[in-house]
Amino acid sequence: METLVPPATCHHARIRVTTERPMEFIDLTDRIEALAAQAGIHAGIVNIQSLHTTTAIVVNEHEPLLLADFGALLSRAAPRDAAYRHDDMSARTVNLAPHERPNGHAHCQALLLPSSATLNVAGGRLQLGRWQRVFLVELDGPRVRDVSILVLGEAMH
Repeated sequence: METLVPPATCHHARIRVTTERPMEFIDLTDRIEALAAQAGIHAGIVNIQSLHTTTAIVVNEHEPLLLADFGALLSRAAPRDAAYRHDDMSARTVNLAPHERPNGHAHCQALLLPSSATLNVAGGRLQLGRWQRVFLVELDGPRVRDVSILVLGEAMH
């Protein structure tokens, strides 16, 4: 007897985001849900990955006061006005870019957050709890940022 294996599918996309503030929480949930739906998978996963060292991907609640609390927490953990060796261009010798701005604080803040999140898809829908949303966290803006989205799973029949 032959066992039928549902066809697997893999889709990749990039989301480009232009941020507006030095620190910002950008809700990507609707865009990610649309990409998952376009991929046409019944069950699988969606991986969301930042392509930058001074951004993060987090899943949390979209409530303005809570987002302000998150920003305050990150600023206390790695204040913008603290001294960072990364920002000393007279001493630093690697990974230098022309017109680089001092951003040691943003790198230190990013170290505390994940650079990606993997979410389940079931019944053709992204599985998120009642209040869960997916955010790109900008820590060194404003800038143009890219997020890589990979959708893997069992194709719908």
